[in-house]
Amino acid sequence: MTALDPRLLKDCELLGKFKLCHVLLMRDENYPWCVLVPDREDKVEIFELAKEDQSQLQLESNSLLEYLKSEFNADKMNVAALGNVVPQLHIHHIVRYKTDIAWPGPVWGAFPAKTYSEASLKKRKALLCQGFAKLGLGFQQK
Repeated sequence: MTALDPRLLKDCELLGKFKLCHVLLMRDENYPWCVLVPDREDKVEIFELAKEDQSQLQLESNSLLEYLKSEFNADKMNVAALGNVVPQLHIHHIVRYKTDIAWPGPVWGAFPAKTYSEASLKKRKALLCQGFAKLGLGFQQK
């Protein structure tokens, strides 16, 4: 298993793993926000993955997007693989609402992260892990 960048672990909760990607929850209650990290060493860009891994990443990303949009009744889904600060390949999947605090702008640096309460975090993690288990992507909870 590929080691996750410590900066990702500082900002996220590791929920588990799909066939290819680790699944993380960003510790920011302002937005339902998950991050996929392919379990491959030394990858920075999506095109660096083997073709079969690119296909699997696309499947996992699209399935996650569809689930998040439906579960959280999103107005828009934002997807980004920036990697300017954390070079390890990771893809953000962010639920956006026309009423969220950063709309319509990007979420990065717009507002400080809102910390989950212990109860809210536990509830969010349980909801997501239950949903991920139903996606048919081999989700294994951490």
